[in-house]
Amino acid sequence: MTTRPTSVSSELQLRLVVPGAASLPVRADLAYDVSDPYAVQVSFHTGSGTGTGDVVQWTFARQLLSDGVSVPAGEGDVQVWPSSAHGTSVVCLSLSSPSGRALFEVPLGDLVEFLGRTYQAVPTGSESQHVDVDAELALLLWAEPEV
Repeated sequence: MTTRPTSVSSELQLRLVVPGAASLPVRADLAYDVSDPYAVQVSFHTGSGTGTGDVVQWTFARQLLSDGVSVPAGEGDVQVWPSSAHGTSVVCLSLSSPSGRALFEVPLGDLVEFLGRTYQAVPTGSESQHVDVDAELALLLWAEPEV
């Protein structure tokens, strides 16, 4: 009997596309946890890469990233599509927020490998088996209102 992992993580080197200039390297940590089986969290490390800088976290639907590997996907704040850069297959990840916009190039092979490991942990269609609906409802119904 094989046991499935309860979490999957990977560190990737992305490229931040800068209009009119060379793209910049950006380190990003991708994380997946079976307790939130529909989501992937990406932590973008800003700064010089010497340990200084901030971490900016975004959470995406796993399916959005999976779809974006082969076809354009997403609307609004997050869009994902396949492309190539400098002769290499990449996945473009476009993010927008009130504080700005960013376009990243994610190495296709690295993203596919990460996503493959998430689907080994929680296969497509079995996500609902990993969600504690009662606990989620309790959080929604009993959460104290913000003041």
